[in-house]
Amino acid sequence: MDFPDYRPRRLRVNQAMRSLVQEHQIVASQLIYPLFITEGKNIRQPIPSMPGVSRLSVDQLKREAEELLALGINSVILFGLPDKKDPMGSGAHAKNGIIQRAIRELKKRAPSLLVITDVCLCEYTDHGHCGCLINNQVDNDATIEILAKTALSHAQCGADIVAPSDMMDGRVAEIRAVLDENNFEMVPIMSYAVKYASAFYGPFRDAADCAPQFGDRKSYQMDPANSREALREATLDVSEGADFLMVKPAVAYLDIITKLREEFDLPIVAYHVSGEYAMIKAAEEKGWIDGSKVMHETLLSIKRAGADIIITYFAKEMAKLLMNK
Repeated sequence: MDFPDYRPRRLRVNQAMRSLVQEHQIVASQLIYPLFITEGKNIRQPIPSMPGVSRLSVDQLKREAEELLALGINSVILFGLPDKKDPMGSGAHAKNGIIQRAIRELKKRAPSLLVITDVCLCEYTDHGHCGCLINNQVDNDATIEILAKTALSHAQCGADIVAPSDMMDGRVAEIRAVLDENNFEMVPIMSYAVKYASAFYGPFRDAADCAPQFGDRKSYQMDPANSREALREATLDVSEGADFLMVKPAVAYLDIITKLREEFDLPIVAYHVSGEYAMIKAAEEKGWIDGSKVMHETLLSIKRAGADIIITYFAKEMAKLLMNK
C-alpha cells in the first residue's frame, strides 16, 4: 500500500492507540533483581559504581523482599560475599554459607518470592577465578564437581532455580544429574549458556569482590567476536537439561539474544549487566540524558531482541515507572 491510501501514523495518533498496537511490553513479573548478600548485621552498604544498589546483610532481606513484591517483582538472583575464601571455593557449598543462609531467610520470610541462585566459585576463591586451579589453569572437570555440590546445597536450602554462571563444559549435565539423584528433579537450571568475556562486568566485580587476582577469564568465557559459537554453547546446554538459556551481557549482544530466540523455544533470559547499568546512571548524573527514558528504551530493546526475562539492576525503577504509567 502507498501513501495516501496507507498512513502508518494512523496507529500512532494517541497513547491509547499506541498501547493497543504495541508489539513488546515490559512487565515487572518478568524482571529479576540481583541481590548482593554480605556478612554482618544491619548492613545496607551502597555500591559506589552502581548507584542505587547496595550490599545487604541477611537480616535486611525481609524488608527487601517486601519492597520487591509490593512492586510486582517476584524474582531475585543471589550473589554472596563470604567472610573467608580459599583456593577451592569451598564456601560456595558450605552448609551455613552466606547464600545458604540467605535462601533460608527469604523462603521463611517471603515464601512467594522466587529465589534464583548464582552457581559459581569466583566469589569464594581467593584467586578470583571461577573454578579450581591446576598449574594456574582452571581445571574444568574438577570444577564441575564442586559446582554440582554447590547447586545441590542451594536446592537443599530451598532455592527455586539454580543458575550456573561459570562457563565450564558439561556443568549443566553434572548439576542436573546430582539434583535428580537427590530428589530435586523439579528444580530448574537457568544456564548462563552464552556468557562473554566482557569489559562490562567491572562494577559487578567491585560489588562482589570477585575480580581475578591474575590473568583473565578468556579461557572459559566466550570471545566477544563470536556469534556462531553461541549457538553451539546453547545447543550443548539444551542437550544437557537446561530449562532456561541466558545471554550475558545484554545490550552489547542483542544480536545473540535474537539468534537464540530464533533457534530455541526455551525461555530466553538476558542479563543487563552492571557496566550497562552504570553507564546510564553516570550519564544521567551528568545531565546528558533522561535516565528514566533511556532505561525504559534500553530494556525494551532487550525485549524486542527476543528476551522473555531480564535480569537488571533497574528492576525496581522500572517497576515503579510501570506502576505510575
